[in-house]
Amino acid sequence: MKFTLKAYSIWEFGQRKDAQGMPHQEDSLYPQFGQAHDGDRLFILCDGMGGHDAGEVASATVCEAMSQAINANGRDPEGAFTPDDLSHALQLAFDALDRKDNGAVKKMGTTMTFLKLHAGGATIAHIGDSRVYHIRPGKTADDTAILFETEDHSLVNDLIKIGELTREEARFSRQRNIITRAMQPNMERRPKADVHHTADIQSGDYFYLCSDGMLEQPDMESGEALKAIFSEQGGTDADRVRTLLQATANNRDNHTAFIVHILSVDHTAEVVAPAGEDTPVVMTQPVMTPPLAEDTPAVVTPPVVMTSETFASAEVTPAANTEDKPIVASTPAPATLEAMPASQVRTSASKGMPQKRTSWFRWAVLFIAALIVAAAALALLWWM
Repeated sequence: MKFTLKAYSIWEFGQRKDAQGMPHQEDSLYPQFGQAHDGDRLFILCDGMGGHDAGEVASATVCEAMSQAINANGRDPEGAFTPDDLSHALQLAFDALDRKDNGAVKKMGTTMTFLKLHAGGATIAHIGDSRVYHIRPGKTADDTAILFETEDHSLVNDLIKIGELTREEARFSRQRNIITRAMQPNMERRPKADVHHTADIQSGDYFYLCSDGMLEQPDMESGEALKAIFSEQGGTDADRVRTLLQATANNRDNHTAFIVHILSVDHTAEVVAPAGEDTPVVMTQPVMTPPLAEDTPAVVTPPVVMTSETFASAEVTPAANTEDKPIVASTPAPATLEAMPASQVRTSASKGMPQKRTSWFRWAVLFIAALIVAAAALALLWWM
């Protein structure tokens, strides 16, 4: 896919102060605040772990290491992007954190949210409780859809899932800032990122990356305010940024966000993506068609040829599909005997070779017939 887009960033201190009473920011962005431009296809947001040493060092380290790994060797920003590329970037980020370990008992750490736009669509990844949203605006908040939202790696979210807490109770819980996955140096087991791939991207869509500091208000955390802000009634992009800044002006924590507005999408791009060291994989992206009826199978032509190492993001889904259900490429079922007219059905007996009749058999029949005729003639003469 090829995209045109506009990207905007928010990077606010909130009410947080350091030990000297100065504003203290532990969030980091790639591209850095105010430096995003229309050609960017990679966006990373990290929230340094509050209460830990050098949270801002951890967040900046991960942003720098991942962006350098993905942008290395002058690669095409809209070219192929594989799961191996993401895994490699994460490992390099963990390695970079290891090298910056200061030996503190409470180790520095950070969350990580990630958006990569590429030939196959978009890849979203996250570790921790910072979030990524994929939003499709409607005329009003009620018409606006959050197509995808990352799931927090947090203790309160786990307690909500098992029924120990309600969402209302979670907002006021003392445990609300405890996260269950983070990127830290020299971890015995490095946590895995949750990864989501989508090719269901339309002109007008938004991707919204944010730290948890943007979500302190209940209606922001629930997504209801976001649907209003990103609806057509939310105004221009500048209006949306201004609304988000005003809504979070009194937030306690650092709060940081990317707003990525997809202005247009070209679905006709064809790329060659590496499946391994030697085996190329051809990913041909067909032109997207209008949303299909729920019971109508779609035929994808030409097919996407992939191995297990290549992207699920190359799969093509209908524009109305928000549940990651793959298109079923249907082919006509072979005709059966029951479905064919009787005149067209031939059994093996009807196709058998004709039987051969020998010459002596024919002469015997003629001789018997002649005898019968002669006997009949003699009987007629006798009666006369």
